[in-house]
Amino acid sequence: MTLPRSTFYYRRSSKSTTISDAELVELIQEIQAEFECYGYRRVTYELHRRGHRLDHKRVARIMKTNSLSIKPRRCYVRTTNSNHDSPIYPNLYCNRIAG
Repeated sequence: MTLPRSTFYYRRSSKSTTISDAELVELIQEIQAEFECYGYRRVTYELHRRGHRLDHKRVARIMKTNSLSIKPRRCYVRTTNSNHDSPIYPNLYCNRIAG
């Protein structure tokens, strides 16, 4: 036989059902309604648990195009404490630029 070895041993996956983008958006919205802080990684894992074998890149792309991705919370760090008993010195740098 003149077949390559990779062709002989190739096995096609039995669960190669394709899911449309509209159905995937509905599934993602359903998952995010249940778990509102899930990003594309956790959504992909949850889809795997529910029996849908999808690539994380496709899930991330669909979530981005349909604005389903979550916005990360930004940490607010307070750097200035104005209520202190220490003396407050004038800002000499601002005076030098202005005059």
